[in-house]
Amino acid sequence: MTDTATVYQRGKTPIFASRIDPRLHYCLYVPRRLTGDERVPLVVIQHGTARSATNYRDQSADFAEEYGVVVLTPIFPAGLVDPADLHNFKFIEYQGIRFDRMLLAIVDEVAERFPVAAERFYLHGFSGGGQFAHRFLYLHPDRLAAASIGAPGRITQLDDSLPWWLGTKGFEERFGQSIDFDALRRVPIQLVVGSEDIETWEIMNRGESNWMDGAELTGTTRIERLRTLEQNYRSHGLDITFDLVDGVAHSGRRILPTVERFFATQLKNAIGS
Repeated sequence: MTDTATVYQRGKTPIFASRIDPRLHYCLYVPRRLTGDERVPLVVIQHGTARSATNYRDQSADFAEEYGVVVLTPIFPAGLVDPADLHNFKFIEYQGIRFDRMLLAIVDEVAERFPVAAERFYLHGFSGGGQFAHRFLYLHPDRLAAASIGAPGRITQLDDSLPWWLGTKGFEERFGQSIDFDALRRVPIQLVVGSEDIETWEIMNRGESNWMDGAELTGTTRIERLRTLEQNYRSHGLDITFDLVDGVAHSGRRILPTVERFFATQLKNAIGS
């Protein structure tokens, strides 16, 4: 007799509620050849404003099968507390919810059920997910084997002269910890954006809840803002790969193959080290 629960633990899984907070969810792609005899790498793909987590999960299926990795796509719903809110997770803390800790709790849940190497995982986020990913990196560089930051519309520079979230002034008071720059320098970081990602309507929206005066100084387009972040990171000695994907506008789907190539390189480097 076939065990239904076992069947749904391979390939594209159902959407699960998180035990840490059932309002938050996640789904997975688990390689069908996974046996449980050894732990495999974990790749986390954080959605953006549209919450298209299942799309990212589905698109990553071939990569997961080829490289033998488990892909986790968290789902942080819009409208938590405030029904009109779209941006909660992007800035890490929202209405008492620490989304970095929520992600780590979900990773721990996955590690209880699947043989993944959860101590250090691979993290990618695009657009709003890219905002979350680079701020998560500042808090937990020791948990990341590599980080891929895709086309964030609003960036946080490593600069204590700028207020959060433009910079990191008051970071320790806000989050209860300082930034470990030595650990940051050990994380391979990809900055990735399409060469045609030039629309500004969503990132120059003065007066909305996710705006701060000074954001306009980091650049007009997502390309310019990511270049600003690149310059800031290089000034701190971080390990940066900048990928400008030819002919692509603001599309996480079309960026993902470039992200997968970056992660493939990091996975091969980890095996060889």
